[in-house]
Amino acid sequence: MLRELHPDLHFEIVAMSTTGDKILDTALSKIGEKSLFTKELENALERNEVDLVVHSLKDLPTSLPPGFTIGAVCKRESPLDAVVFHPKNCGKTLGLLPEKSVIGTSSLRRAAQLKKKFPHLEFRDIRGNLNTRLKKLDEKEEFSAIILAAAGLKRMGWENRIGQLLSPEDCLYAVGQGALAVEVRAKDQEILNMVSALHDGETVLCCIAERAFMKRLEGGCSVPVAVSSMLKDGQLYLTGAVYSLDGSDSLKETMQTSVNYPQQNEDGPNDDVQHVGITAKNVAGQAQEAAENLGVELASLLLSKGAKHILSVARQLNDAC
Repeated sequence: MLRELHPDLHFEIVAMSTTGDKILDTALSKIGEKSLFTKELENALERNEVDLVVHSLKDLPTSLPPGFTIGAVCKRESPLDAVVFHPKNCGKTLGLLPEKSVIGTSSLRRAAQLKKKFPHLEFRDIRGNLNTRLKKLDEKEEFSAIILAAAGLKRMGWENRIGQLLSPEDCLYAVGQGALAVEVRAKDQEILNMVSALHDGETVLCCIAERAFMKRLEGGCSVPVAVSSMLKDGQLYLTGAVYSLDGSDSLKETMQTSVNYPQQNEDGPNDDVQHVGITAKNVAGQAQEAAENLGVELASLLLSKGAKHILSVARQLNDAC
């Protein structure tokens, strides 16, 4: 996209591996490192070895290290979760799988919701990149199906492997899922201005609300926190939920707010204000504030109903497993 916008510039792609890419024998929720998929990339950014870094937004913590910002959030691919079935189960759905069928997922969020909805199934951790996980599914008899982000499968051109899309009614998705984020040095105005053209306004507002919800709850991959968001007719809707590890205990609420504010060109000290790590100068500041407040208020509502206890127990049980 940047090459199309700036045909006169040369862009070099530097491939890098992160800690999260390398630790494949441990569940993400057990590792306890907030920057599993970002630290090495941010180190390269800090050393000026690269000028911008592309992440899956769901991998980025809600609080970034000092000196960094998310300079662009691109138009979101489907945020939904997808079921990929073992070839022998082609044409089935989760509800039609035999008793005790094993489903692979590395996500506590997915497992918690689906355990409650499909009590006849068993859920087991599966790690590795998309290639590795699909190979484990296809070549072994261990898993009847695995759950993956639909966006990753679509971006790799493997949409034909999706056997079932899970609607938010079946499985609320992860904060930021399906969106790509471009992280830059916060003081690098030239790069920040360049990448800001990639912002998708609707995606920005939805993801600010989701990230604010997660931040207020102090959630992460070690606890089951899930969301769904939608922007319609100037109203931003956010559904958020917390779950016990087995899904038996949960809290879920929906709130909405108006984000129908005009974009104002204001130069000044607040020009580069961040909202949960995102700098979006081309999206109305009042709309961003409203989206962030929506996430905070929804999380506060859940906390007032006992979310902290649910998440504390889930964290303790996960650490003890």
